[in-house]
Amino acid sequence: MSLPGVVNAMTVDVEDYFHVSAFDGVLPRAQWARLESRVVPNTERLLALFEETSVTATFFVLGWVAERHPSLVRAILDAGHEVASHGYAHRLVYDLTPAMFREDIRRAKGVLEDAGGRAVEGYRAPSYSVTPRSLWALDILIDEGFRYDASIFPIHHDRYGIPVSPRHPYVLTRAGGDILEAPGSTVKWGPFNFPVAGGGYFRILPYEWTRWGIARINRLEDRAAIFYIHPWEIDPGQPRLSGSVLSRFRHYRNLHRTEARLRRLMGDFEFGPMTTVLRQATGRAAAAAAEPLPYLW
Repeated sequence: MSLPGVVNAMTVDVEDYFHVSAFDGVLPRAQWARLESRVVPNTERLLALFEETSVTATFFVLGWVAERHPSLVRAILDAGHEVASHGYAHRLVYDLTPAMFREDIRRAKGVLEDAGGRAVEGYRAPSYSVTPRSLWALDILIDEGFRYDASIFPIHHDRYGIPVSPRHPYVLTRAGGDILEAPGSTVKWGPFNFPVAGGGYFRILPYEWTRWGIARINRLEDRAAIFYIHPWEIDPGQPRLSGSVLSRFRHYRNLHRTEARLRRLMGDFEFGPMTTVLRQATGRAAAAAAEPLPYLW
């Protein structure tokens, strides 16, 4: 199934099971430090799996996690992967003021760069929460020195999404400059976009849906897909939290199958870090425009 010349992006949102937005109203942040943390062993399992399958990935690490486990950031980098930012406190962008957002991403960037000793150039918002009402966040990301963002999902969803956005990486021009946007992957069917990017869609829907979707993007569109997963998604033994029926379904469904599915996915397709996919995308755009674009690594 792997298609020569097409490298898809493997990305990991490094957060613990109690950080997820589905339980935001259940567990106050003041209680986080008292809960059993499982993020380190779960991330180490992903690192071992990636080493076994020769996959290099981008890890969007939550600043809260990096502050408490700086050795995990170094382990990710030492294994040859990229570290990017997932913000500090896993707050939805549209619930923050611009000043609060700036403080959150600046704190996270500082923690990650101190732990890893390398510049952090990429950002993904918790729960893809850059939406029409929080596009101002892109200006702040540019101002804070980020070179790419991966926070816009071109779908309809109850929590996120800008369905009219481009489906593949593109340069966003704002008043303060440019930033490269790397959207969550979808397949287009009629007027609608359907998600094939990973996460809950990977766990809840049949494996063949993701396999078909990525193959379609690779073969028919000659484009790379951008896939994401969380360390807690390979941990069926995690503590069960209270919440709505929908939230518990989205979070716990098929946790026991995820690791095997992920292993199968990496056998079916070729994966690399986000920067590899963005090089492909900017190179394609530059060739089409016959002029260089600003984000060529």
